[in-house]
Amino acid sequence: MSESENIILHPVSLCDAEDIVRWRNQEFVKQRFIYQKDFTVESQRKWIETKVASGEVVQFIIEYKRDQKHVGSVYLRDIDYSNRKAEYGIFLGEKDYLGKGIGCETAGLVLDYAFHTMKLNKVFLRVLSDNVYAIKSYEKAGFKAEGYFKQDVIVQGEYKDVIFMGVCADQYQ
Repeated sequence: MSESENIILHPVSLCDAEDIVRWRNQEFVKQRFIYQKDFTVESQRKWIETKVASGEVVQFIIEYKRDQKHVGSVYLRDIDYSNRKAEYGIFLGEKDYLGKGIGCETAGLVLDYAFHTMKLNKVFLRVLSDNVYAIKSYEKAGFKAEGYFKQDVIVQGEYKDVIFMGVCADQYQ
């Protein structure tokens, strides 16, 4: 478990699957993701039983301390231990908790965990170029744009640009 001033990160468990699916399938969350298909409780449980249990993914539930409320999830996926890197992902599924700095604070906790506990060298992410709010949050957390990919993915029948962002252990403070 990791903790900061406003956030506690709890390791994900099977009992979290229903909350994750409820959060992730909401339109305001889904529209910000490259992968926009609905999740199912069954597929989420399988993800936890296989990907998380095997160490291929590290996933946490985000708790907002003041209200003792679970508000979203954050993860490191496709962990490449040989090259010491992983892909970062986050979503907040409770609308009332958006805009409170939770995403940036959570990113800090996860980056500390990735670099100090897991001994990774790099954490990267992909974000739709029109997700300006997320990009600003990622930059504040220490991620820097490393590549811009024009018309990289098709989302709801339209080509979308993707920004690749990353941060290396020696650049992170």
